[in-house]
Amino acid sequence: MNKAYKKIIKTLASLQLAVVIIIAIAVLTAWGTIVEAQYDAAAAAKIVYKTGWMFTALGALSVSLIAVMVDRWPWKSRHVPFLLAHIGILILLLGSAVTMKYGLDGSMRFGMNEKNRFVVIPETELTVWSSFDGDRFSKVYEKNIDFFQNDFKKNPFEVDLLEDKFKVVAYMPYALPSRQIQEEKNARSGSAVRFQLKNDRVNVNEWLLQPKQGQPASQNFGPAQVHLAEPPEKSRGLNEIFLTPNKKGKVNYAVFFHDPKRKVLRGELGEGDSFAPGWMGLEFTLLRFFPSAREVWDFREMKSPTPLTTAAIRVQFMKQDQWVQVNDVLKLFTDNAVYIISYANKRIDIGFDLLLKEFEVGRYQGTMRAASYQSVVTTPDGKDTLISMNEPLKYDGLTFYQASFQEGPDGVPTASILSVNFDPGRWLKYLGSLILSLGVVWLFYNKRKAARAQAPKVGSL
Repeated sequence: MNKAYKKIIKTLASLQLAVVIIIAIAVLTAWGTIVEAQYDAAAAAKIVYKTGWMFTALGALSVSLIAVMVDRWPWKSRHVPFLLAHIGILILLLGSAVTMKYGLDGSMRFGMNEKNRFVVIPETELTVWSSFDGDRFSKVYEKNIDFFQNDFKKNPFEVDLLEDKFKVVAYMPYALPSRQIQEEKNARSGSAVRFQLKNDRVNVNEWLLQPKQGQPASQNFGPAQVHLAEPPEKSRGLNEIFLTPNKKGKVNYAVFFHDPKRKVLRGELGEGDSFAPGWMGLEFTLLRFFPSAREVWDFREMKSPTPLTTAAIRVQFMKQDQWVQVNDVLKLFTDNAVYIISYANKRIDIGFDLLLKEFEVGRYQGTMRAASYQSVVTTPDGKDTLISMNEPLKYDGLTFYQASFQEGPDGVPTASILSVNFDPGRWLKYLGSLILSLGVVWLFYNKRKAARAQAPKVGSL
């Protein structure tokens, strides 16, 4: 038994096995680098870095390192640098495993002067709500799901609902979306209008779609707002247009002004009709009106990601196929119920709110290119802290980095995006690096000392 044990240890500690393991890790790392360059880091993680192949290779490396140390038993003082180097690598691998299992790496989006307490992470989840009266919804299904490498023929995805099975039948990791508004016969669907606001400097062409019948929909253009809703009884001190469907298949409009003393402008519009709201020489035209409508997305699959691509799934219910993109919802209507399907990145509650108090962008001179950008956030203890690209915020065990920002068509920033990181294995990685470095330095010192001891002394000949 002792001989068999020693033989196993010798095999696991052999140089030949170590070379095979190192080559395997090098090949997997090179493959992951190629995948990441062609697609993105998320794809590389799913295809290479977080697969059984990589875990097996790293596990084999750990076993080999332990076997090499056991093979040197009983240890002597000259073995200390060698042991430190191997222990350092093992601690590094342990730290990486702890981070992968318990760490957090996501993002938080803040609109101007808005609070947020949720971190969005790459993992996705599918949630289904149902309602039988159109108002009170209950959750009937929720599951973390990843369709990236799913073969729907071999592994179909189905959820049993009251009337039929809800199925996911296709997945696009990199889809280019285009939005369409279609007329809907279901009376519970909201109304939709397409309008144009135009003068010699402005030409806006937009859709307004109510989430459901009677629920307001709005578009804010800064100095003016357009609403698909019932108008208020009196002016709110804003430049606003309220559009209200009537029973004649047309739309009533009411124009309110920043000056509440001005008389409200009222009238009726059919498709193609125009009027002047009295702001900056603008002309308002009703291009299209649907009493009941729904939003439909069309997707074109791309081979690699771009800033405009998103993930999307094609779902099947009641013999109808529809696409829904990540971080969006899909409403399904039947004679008896309403279902809301949410396919979204998972959100983690960090347990406290952050408030975006200020956001600034520095531009390169003479251009609109961002040279720098920074946020001032208010933490729960009431302190205002600056977060810039080189100055993160550390609070309650989390680290917040300034990652990017969003801006409107006029170039004015509309949101700040922070990267949020929690690395519970960091101290292990630091400790492993320190022990490994100490072992390597000690090893080279001993070799140099031994070389000096063996060198012939001057005059000895």
